[in-house]
Amino acid sequence: MAAESPEKLIASNKKAFHEYFVLQKVEAGLELTGTEVKSLRDGRAELKDSYVIFKNGEAFLFGAHIAPYSHGNLQNHDPDRTRKLLLHRKEIEKLHAQVAEKGLSVVPLRLYFRGSRVKAEIGVVRGKKLYDKRETEKRREADREAAVAMKSRRT
Repeated sequence: MAAESPEKLIASNKKAFHEYFVLQKVEAGLELTGTEVKSLRDGRAELKDSYVIFKNGEAFLFGAHIAPYSHGNLQNHDPDRTRKLLLHRKEIEKLHAQVAEKGLSVVPLRLYFRGSRVKAEIGVVRGKKLYDKRETEKRREADREAAVAMKSRRT
């Protein structure tokens, strides 16, 4: 059996980690057109204000921007179209139940290639309050200062 091919990152949603607490992560496939995949190979995607919606027992990625393919023709894709997420039925039901009951949200965290397939890592998230954001920033700054102090101490 062949080894699992490494992941190649396409886009990351850094804003999601700043705005939300990530409670759970799930990998999902994406239903894409050919020109979308070619554009993603060029790394032309934006996840900043995107989120996942549930409709008729299916999950959709809404608001993700995949730039039109530079060498495309009239069959080029709409850059802001809603894309279907490929998940198992039980995963969709579980995520939908969490969103409906607990008031959580589902947002994409990153897009990447696994082999030749495009995958999306989606996360079940809860919004941070302003004081939570400040606390996170304070902790990150302290970690950064500690790393610099350790590095300067070694040399």
